[in-house]
Amino acid sequence: MLELEKTYLAKYLPEDLAHCDAKEIMDLYIPREERHPNMRIRRKGDKYDITKKVLVDVADASAQEEQTMKLEADEYAVLSRVEGKTLHKVRYEYSFGDVVADVDIFQDDLLGLVVVDVEFDTPEEKESFTMPEFCLADVTQEDFIAGGMLCGKRYEDIEKDLEGFGYKKLFLQN
Repeated sequence: MLELEKTYLAKYLPEDLAHCDAKEIMDLYIPREERHPNMRIRRKGDKYDITKKVLVDVADASAQEEQTMKLEADEYAVLSRVEGKTLHKVRYEYSFGDVVADVDIFQDDLLGLVVVDVEFDTPEEKESFTMPEFCLADVTQEDFIAGGMLCGKRYEDIEKDLEGFGYKKLFLQN
């Protein structure tokens, strides 16, 4: 399946975000030795899957070939024992206009990082999309912000990259 997506750094959190549907996500990227692993084992709430993503064009990170297979809980339990690099985040499904964005609030070592992903059905939709007001910068083409690059890192490891966009840490107030 072709995934068309743009990724943004959040400028601020929308006021009503805390009232949106949210799921805790635990990702395990493999193999651990890879600089940028492209295979992920995921627990999202009570759902489990394994996904492999490959760029369609190395010059454009917004289009990736994605293969995902659902897993049963017992399969996830076995596969999640594999040595890999982890990412922990809470994903909010935020609707604005006729768009639904995934607002990822990272936890643990990446606390303070908030990334917004918007998926599209067609290349034309992707190209004509205007960045939302609550976003700071389009970072779709930035390697450092990809899940496979973020896994296993601390906020301090990417802080200089974020500062280049004028990013300031964000936290959801309950």
